[in-house]
This record gives sequence, structure tokens and C-alpha cells, in this order.
Amino acid sequence: MVPEGGKLKTEPKDFKVRFNLSLQQDAVRDILGDNFTTRQVTEAELPVESDLEQLTLAEFRKYVAAGEVDTTNADNPLSILLVPNSSEALIVGTRQAPTNLVPKKTEDGKAVGPRPFQVVASIAILGDDLRKLLVKEDASYIRTNDWLKGAIFTFLPFLLIILLLFFLFRQQMKSAGRGAMSFGKSKARLLTMDRNKVTFKDVAGIQEAKEELFEIVDFLRDPRKFQKLGGSIPKGVLMVGSPGTGKTLLARAIAGEADVPFFSISGSDFVEMFVGVGASRVRDMFEQGKKHAPCLIFIDEIDAVGRHRGHGMGGGHDEREQTLNQLLVEMDGFDTQEGVIIIAATNRPDVLDPALLRPGRFDRQVTVSLPDVNGREEILRVHVKKIKLAAGVDLAVIARGTPGFSGAELANLINESALLAARKGLSAVTLAEMEEARDKVRWGRERRSLAMSDKEKIGTAWHEAGHALLNIVLPHTHPLHKVTIIPRGPYLGATMYLPDGDKYSTQKKEALANLVVTMGGRIAEAFHSDDVSNGASGDIRQATSLARNMVCEWGMSDALGMIEYGEGESPVFLARDVSRGRNYSEETARIIDSEIKRFIDEAYQKAEEILNKYRDKVELIANALLEYETLDAKHLQDLIEFGEMRNPPSAPTPPPVPDEFRKKPASKPTGEDRPDDGPLPGVVGAPA
Repeated sequence: MVPEGGKLKTEPKDFKVRFNLSLQQDAVRDILGDNFTTRQVTEAELPVESDLEQLTLAEFRKYVAAGEVDTTNADNPLSILLVPNSSEALIVGTRQAPTNLVPKKTEDGKAVGPRPFQVVASIAILGDDLRKLLVKEDASYIRTNDWLKGAIFTFLPFLLIILLLFFLFRQQMKSAGRGAMSFGKSKARLLTMDRNKVTFKDVAGIQEAKEELFEIVDFLRDPRKFQKLGGSIPKGVLMVGSPGTGKTLLARAIAGEADVPFFSISGSDFVEMFVGVGASRVRDMFEQGKKHAPCLIFIDEIDAVGRHRGHGMGGGHDEREQTLNQLLVEMDGFDTQEGVIIIAATNRPDVLDPALLRPGRFDRQVTVSLPDVNGREEILRVHVKKIKLAAGVDLAVIARGTPGFSGAELANLINESALLAARKGLSAVTLAEMEEARDKVRWGRERRSLAMSDKEKIGTAWHEAGHALLNIVLPHTHPLHKVTIIPRGPYLGATMYLPDGDKYSTQKKEALANLVVTMGGRIAEAFHSDDVSNGASGDIRQATSLARNMVCEWGMSDALGMIEYGEGESPVFLARDVSRGRNYSEETARIIDSEIKRFIDEAYQKAEEILNKYRDKVELIANALLEYETLDAKHLQDLIEFGEMRNPPSAPTPPPVPDEFRKKPASKPTGEDRPDDGPLPGVVGAPA
């Protein structure tokens, strides 16, 4: 139908639509939405049917969709009339009915009649909408089965999951071996020395190791200097030392001095779950080295792949042993080339295979030991270049106060001191921050937030007073550094001492004096209380270990003589030592136990005699600790000699507890703060 003359003409017609509230309420709401009002009327107020145009609900839907229903008519607004206690309702309103619509005609003048049409729809998605629309009997639908579309919708989720798993597996293969075809390639990284170049100037404190390794630098610079006399440089250099002594730094310094390619790889990079991959990577690593000769290949933690063969699980055909065999063959000279030097590092030389250490392979071992006092000062001078240091700071003082520190620990000390100075808002790092950082690195940070009861605090003060007095009055002990009852690290209190210099041996008199000092905590606690606590568990453990070393390893027992009982304190290689039996009889074991007990009992008796003699001094030190919490050696010396401190600490009251800890209830330390065998007050100090 089209408007005659091209312009649509309409006239208003009032209409009514009768529907059932129970059955057709949802359909009406779908048609009208919220564009209607409801009115309660009586039967008498209902409009006369002859006055209004009677519409069906389907016709009303069609007129609403065509936009003929007038929703803005003020005289007869679109409304739903509800009759109380009745399920019938009326929709009344006004529509603008077209008056000039004529049938549409074709070009030859014939009227265009109704034409059939079809709409393809999914029953699963549009089923509810179709049921609402197809309400007439002459409307029908035909079910069709599209097998292709059904299969796609059915199997598409499974295909997506398979593609995702394939993508993840492909990425894993790439990360594991840079692709499936390069799984056996070496993971050695070629490091360039253009940035952050390390030379021997950056390595301090290990002069002998530097001198021994400088020959390698000379050979890489001028091989003819050694070859014209018939000499050859070692093919492999094994650096042995404690963690943090600078083994990796030394290897980088050699490459930086010689200015040659430097390959770096870890021993664990050779070992894979597939047998033969490690051997393939060893071959590829040597091939890369030959292409870049002269060069250095550095294998860190070689004990991961070079463990003793024939021990442990796996027999002689496991992956680790095949990798080691290939490494031995490559280093043996059958298929090597001049200019490729292997440098390896480990802190467990006892577990390495003997074939790896024979001449022709790793035929030079360089021991990288802990630095002495001069070496520590040199290391500190290297690291302080990175921080702003206050004028007048004497690094020799810090070097003398850090016996047993490795290079990594000294670097950490410098960094901690810079952080402390920044936290305090200082413009430069002073000696005080360095000493505080030294105490933090060695003994742990102060834990002022730990809530201790008064009873525990008093017991800790008496405990540490006993240690401190014995440490001062006894000869052959290390000089006292400070005493504190502030929890630090794992301890509730500590008596700290520092040796005069580097210690490389222990005398019997010194060991006996340390035993006496260790016993002082438990005895002093008993002066204050008639009970004992587990505060001495750390002392007991330390004293037992020291006495056992004196008897079993150091030959300091007259009853047992100069014989070693046991295997010492060397690290245990489980695969080799698990079946090793005890090398002494049961009778000797009883003598060992009695000698250990004799040393400890004699030390306890001597400590008890001295503390009973100086009981007033112990009480004086304990009261001072309760007042000041931390005392230096000079303060304790004044208390013992003069009965008072001539120069007491500058801050008699301890620093305030941070605000976030003020509201915590005072309670005993929890199991996290105090483990079963105890971060306890009896720790005398960390021996060098």
C-alpha cells in the first residue's frame, strides 16, 4: 500500500483492544514497553463498544510497529483500563489512521498482491521471539538441518583448545632450546665488554689469585711469547672458594683485560631430562669457542655437571655422566684448538670427579680465599666509589672490624650504610652508618617492635651481663664489642665480640676461655631467678659443638690424644658418604662423650666461681642494660673498674617504637619470633 498523491493523509480514530491479564500481560508489555498508564474503572465506566474501533492484539502490535498509535494525545491518552476482580482489561487510545492508501501497482497497471517470503532463523537463539510473532495459523516454519554449520559450532571449542595447547607447547620448546631443531645447542651467552667492562682494577683483596690468573691474560694477548719456548698455557683453570669471594668477577676481569670473547654458562644448563642433550650442548659450546678463538669459556657452578661418577642413582648411563664424559673428551686435547681456555668456578671441589682435575684438563686450581684486613680495605675502597662518603671516614676501621667478611658481604655493607644514611636524611655516609650496617649484616637488624614482657627483659639483661663480665675478666678471649638486650635478628639479646685481627687458628686456652664465657648466661640468670629458661639453648649448642671439635678434630683431649674421630665438618656428599661407617669403636665413643662432658662441666664450674666472686658487678651491668639497653665495651670496663660509667651513652632512653607497633598488645614472643630451639639471649657472638 502506498499513499495516493505521494503524501500520506491521516485521521484520528479512537480504538480499544481487549486482552486477558493472566494470559497476555507479557505480550502487552513487550508491545508497549513503559509508554502507557493504568486506570482502575468500574463496569459502568467502560467505553461503549460501538463508539470505538475494535482491534485485535495482533492488529494493535502492527499499528504500534508502524508508528500509527499516538502516545502523546492528551485528550485520549494511551491507557490500560483495569476492572477490579476481573481478568479482562482494555487498551484504549487514539491512532492516526491513513485515509489515502491505495494498492501498489506494477508498471503495467496491475495491483501488487501479497507475496510469500521466508526468513532463516536459529531456533536455539530466536525461539522465544518466533513463538511470540508466529501467532496466526497461516504462519508456519520448516525445520532444516545444516550439517556443516552444526559441526562447526560443535567442534569449534575443541579446535580452539587444541590450537592453544599447540601454541603453548611451541613456545615452551622455543624457550627450552630455541626451537625443536636447536634443542641440543649450547646455552652459553657471549658477553660483550663494551658496557660495564670489568678489569683487574675492579677486583681487590685477592692479589695472589690475580697474579696467578694474569698469565692467562698474557697468553691471550701474545700466545707466541709462551709457544716459542715450548710452553703451553693451562687448558682449564678451576677457581675454588667460598660463596661471595669474587670467582665470577675474576673471570670477567680476565676477559676484560685480554679483550677477547667471553662465553658464560652455568653447569645446570647442560643437564636436561633427555639423555644426550647435555653432551650435545658441550660439543656445540666448544665449536662456538673454536669459531671465536682466542676466547674464554666460563662455567659457573661446575659441580652441577662434574660430580663424581659411579656414586648415587643412575649408574653410568644417566644424563649427567654422559655430559661429564663428553666434557672430559673435549678438554683432553683430542679435538681442541689453541686459544680456547676453560675457566670454571665451584665452592664444592670435594664432589668433583678426579678425572676432571688431572693435568691436561683442569690442571690449575686457583684458591680464591676470604680477604685479609688489607684486602678488605681495598675492597671497601672499590665499592665506596659508588656512594657519597663523608670526609674523614677511615675505611681501615671498618676493615679491622669485619674479619671473615667476603667481598659480597662488604659490598652489601656499603649498600646498607648508604640506605641507612638516606633513611636518616644525611647528605653523606659517615662512619657511624657503616658500623651500624656492619652490625646489621653480621648480627641482624634491631627489632624494637618486638613486644617483650618485663620478666623476659630482666632475664635477658642478667643473661647477657654474665657473658659480658666473663668476656672481660678472662684472658685469651676476643675483645668485647658491645652488649645489647634489644632483639636483633634471631636473638633476643647478644654479647658481641670482634677479634683483634684475622683468625686462622684456635689455641686450646682460647677455646677453653670461650667455653667458660658461653656458660655465663645460664649461671647469671639463676642469680636473678630461682628457675632456668630455654634462653641458654643457643649457648648449649655452641658449647657442645666447640667441645666436640676440641676432642674429635683438634686433638686437645689428653685421654684421646692426636687422633681424629669422625670426618670433620667438611660438607657431606651423600652419594659417596651415605654408606661410610664410623671409624672408631663403641668404647671410644663413650670416652669421646665423657671428654666432651668433662670440658663443659669444668667450664661451667669455673664460670660459676668467677660470677659468684663478681656478683655485684653482674648486677651492676644488668641494671645498666635495663636502663640503656645497649652498652659498648668501654662502658662495661668502667662499670667493672669504677662501679659507674664515666661517659654514659649519649641517649639514655631508647629510640621510640614506630607508631604502627604501638597498639600491639604486650605479649610473649610468638613461635615465629622464637623458634623451638631458640633465637635466644645466650648467643655470645658470631665467631670469625
